Amino acid sequence: MRIAIVAESFLPLMNGVTHSILRVLDHLQERGDDVMVIAPSAHDGEAAVHVNGAEVHRLPAVPLAGYTNVRVAVGGVYRVKRILAEYAPDVVHLASPFVLGWRAAQAAAQLGIPTVAVYQTEVPSYAARYGVPFLENWAWNRVENIHLLATRTLVPSTFALNQLRGRGIPRVRMWRRGVDTARFSPEKRDGGWRASVAPNGERIIGYVGRLAVEKQVEDLAALSGLPNTRLVIVGDGPQRTALETVLPGAVFTGFLGGEELARAVASFDLFVHPGEFETFCQTIQEAMASAVPVVATGRGGPLDLVENSRTGWLYEPGDLAAMRARVQDLVGDDAKRRAFAAAAHASVQDRTWPALCAELAQHYRDVTATVPGPPRKASKTGAPS
Repeated sequence: MRIAIVAESFLPLMNGVTHSILRVLDHLQERGDDVMVIAPSAHDGEAAVHVNGAEVHRLPAVPLAGYTNVRVAVGGVYRVKRILAEYAPDVVHLASPFVLGWRAAQAAAQLGIPTVAVYQTEVPSYAARYGVPFLENWAWNRVENIHLLATRTLVPSTFALNQLRGRGIPRVRMWRRGVDTARFSPEKRDGGWRASVAPNGERIIGYVGRLAVEKQVEDLAALSGLPNTRLVIVGDGPQRTALETVLPGAVFTGFLGGEELARAVASFDLFVHPGEFETFCQTIQEAMASAVPVVATGRGGPLDLVENSRTGWLYEPGDLAAMRARVQDLVGDDAKRRAFAAAAHASVQDRTWPALCAELAQHYRDVTATVPGPPRKASKTGAPS
């Protein structure tokens, strides 16, 4: 197939959207598909022009106010339409569409190209967290318009499925996320790394993710004073300086990737994620694959991932006393924590990226059968190009 992936964010920025796209590109490259990625330009202008077999077409972009690592593509629908018309894909994959994705949805519709829109970021709910609650309704209107226009919408969790269907979005299907169970494994647990962050043998409570307002990392202050524990924060972002003040006893590692990240996660005793606006939460799966039990807020993606009293604990959003109690329950009971860890590890072993990407390819085939798209331009030999 010939596939155009329109990425609201992409390398060098690494986040959940970028991670998913990279795994999809791996799979499509193995299949022999022809893929182009359309993404915002990087701040240094030196981002790779080919990634995992795909050509990357960069559009002019400006940094997002207050979060300069995030770039927002500028320009109108016509520029995207011209790129798509020239490339003539069978299908357009809209990855977490909002700004650039909205233009691409309109461009693809005008060209008669089917679209698969992947709902991955609950942007409207970020509005209140960023102090602009009056923008929430506008943002939901944008999300609804994108997914009403899409040929098919894919969501990663039951919560997201019900959320969009409740807003009248049709043609919604479930598409979860895979996890690399070879990379994230209990075998990566490292006693030396543990000693470097918890030299007195403390139980390690870990968090992995962006240090941004919507992640609510400051809620982890509720764990302050738990005996024989050390909080470790893996990640970076605009809130880091403020969080270092709010969480003075925590170890901040900064951004970790590759084997460094796998080693850190496997070396946790417990993983805690306080964010309430996760449509999925890939880091929870990575912790579970590493045989680390989870405590997370009972909203969004974690509802599908964490089974209460078996692989971890969920607590009511905002009930930080309950979060503390659940954490204390597991760090204080080695036998229970080991049982939860084993169950968590077993629960994700069939969620491989190849299996999930094969599902995605079937969604591509389904929409192209429904909307065949415009004819390809003829090549010099007279065959479709």
